[in-house]
Amino acid sequence: MARHDSAAVVAAIQSLLRLVRDVARRSTTGFTGGFKKDCTDLCRRVALLSHLLEEIRDYQGDLRPLDLSASSSSSSSSLSELTEALKAAKRLILFAGSFDHSISTDGTANQIAFQFHCVTWKLEKALSSLPYDHFDISEEVKEQVDLVRVQLKRATERYGGPQDLTVLSGGFPESLTKESDSHHTVNYNHHEVESKVGDISNESLLNDPDEVICESANDSSEASCVLKPTDDVVNNVEENKKPITPDDFLCPISLELIRDPVIVSTGQTYERSYIQRWINCGNTTCPKTQQKLQNLILTPNYVLRSLITQWCTLHNVDHPTLLTNPRLKNIDKSFLDLIEAIVHNLSSQSIEEQRTAVSEIRSLSKRSTDNRILIAEAGAIPILVNLLVSEDDITQQHAVTSILNLSIYENNRELIMLANAVPFIVQVLKAGTMETRENAAATLFSLSLADENKIIIGASGAIPLLVHLLENGSKRGQNDAATALFNLCIYQGNKGRAVRAGIIAVLVKMLTDSGGSMVDEALTILSILASHQEAKAAMLRTCILPNLIEHMSAGNSRNQENAISILLSLCKRDDENLEFISRLGALKPLMELANNGTERAKRKANLLMGYLQRSQQQLQHVDD
Repeated sequence: MARHDSAAVVAAIQSLLRLVRDVARRSTTGFTGGFKKDCTDLCRRVALLSHLLEEIRDYQGDLRPLDLSASSSSSSSSLSELTEALKAAKRLILFAGSFDHSISTDGTANQIAFQFHCVTWKLEKALSSLPYDHFDISEEVKEQVDLVRVQLKRATERYGGPQDLTVLSGGFPESLTKESDSHHTVNYNHHEVESKVGDISNESLLNDPDEVICESANDSSEASCVLKPTDDVVNNVEENKKPITPDDFLCPISLELIRDPVIVSTGQTYERSYIQRWINCGNTTCPKTQQKLQNLILTPNYVLRSLITQWCTLHNVDHPTLLTNPRLKNIDKSFLDLIEAIVHNLSSQSIEEQRTAVSEIRSLSKRSTDNRILIAEAGAIPILVNLLVSEDDITQQHAVTSILNLSIYENNRELIMLANAVPFIVQVLKAGTMETRENAAATLFSLSLADENKIIIGASGAIPLLVHLLENGSKRGQNDAATALFNLCIYQGNKGRAVRAGIIAVLVKMLTDSGGSMVDEALTILSILASHQEAKAAMLRTCILPNLIEHMSAGNSRNQENAISILLSLCKRDDENLEFISRLGALKPLMELANNGTERAKRKANLLMGYLQRSQQQLQHVDD
């Protein structure tokens, strides 16, 4: 079985290589029209992936059967995702490469721009999910892929701005739809986050005629190697094998088999992630009909999902259901139905039904990772985000706690951000009950574990509200706010926001609090703020130096480390401050730490004593 799996992966990679080479060759034929540069850039970026695929092929081809591990299924899943992204790139290049502005409307041009947005996003996401360590990718190739990912991310942002994607004047280009073929569902790699917060206890398109590729033989665990025929023959045979996907099962935006169908206010159905991105880019019309959206609610289309599942099962097509996730293979069908029913009730017009449903979601999402995956896959996240503005306090509290629970699972964080949850969470943090505000703060911490989210949350207005909760909240609220602020302030751009929100005065007050319950948290946050110039000035204005010397002398080992770290940032190359802490008796605790402290404390103590010594020598030289 292992040998069969290995051969299947090699075959998939060979197909990917041919696809990459074909896309790369398109640039040599030359593009015309208004998207010439976009097509050329996309071809160039795709071409750079050939080295990556060659290394994966060579690694997989050298594997002995016993070398294959359980991660082979996730590897195949990642390669499937990359295959779909590359196919979408090829279809777009074929259409946009000859697009003529002079005979087309501005609306069609905008639609193609959004297609570039979707394709570059899809490619970057596929590359980010590949298990590079598993394939033993070299550092040189990994750096090349990282460069491609950065370029794709920038391109996604460039295409995705509201200024580029204004109201369209027509439907998505029919030519793109006719280029589409059957699409296999993307499976994502999932990695559970260990920490808990809050209340959370292959196919080929073109081919080189002389290339040999391994294909799995029917009803056999072995793989047979066959000489592939010419391109046209391969394409015709493949087309005849594939069932034709009904048009109603394809998303009008992605042109792919719908995985999570949702209905917008005009009655049209789309893939959730694509229509949500369309809305997040500032568009207020239905992409297909161009009617203005009366609201931005996305309602799950359970009927269509069921029909797609039935069609996929009938035609032996990998179908976009929850059961394609390897860890959910043994989930009972009745339990899936139960979760879908609960998620459906989240949109009920009855406040009681809604409250009961969101309470059940909160309870289920607390119990296990599998539940968090199932709930998110059932389309609950955007509905929960809408419930954050519910006028019912209990519903609001359950909704924010459910989102907190779901965010523990790493892949759900992207879905939460995609649903534009941050502004709603900030609103809860501003006006909710104390428990709701506590859980909102914990949710912002969980979301901020992803570096790009630190920037989004920092710019949302959350930091002043977190500082207010840190100062005035309950004990738990203060802890949640402190944790969120610490994580957000790792990003340099958020440090100034925190200082301007008054965080320094609040933290210094905690250092002198008689109870001392937040000293650890205060010193930890001050230690990461101390590298910021505004924060340094604010600390010195509060006369913090004597306090730091006290904690350096009498605190636990972590507090000693943080206290001396802050002292070093405030005093190095500042003779006035160095002289001041010398008069306060800093030398004695410094020597004690240099001899008996932790390794970090010893290093910092020796550095600060060196600055003190040089400062005193300079003063003596001046006196002489």
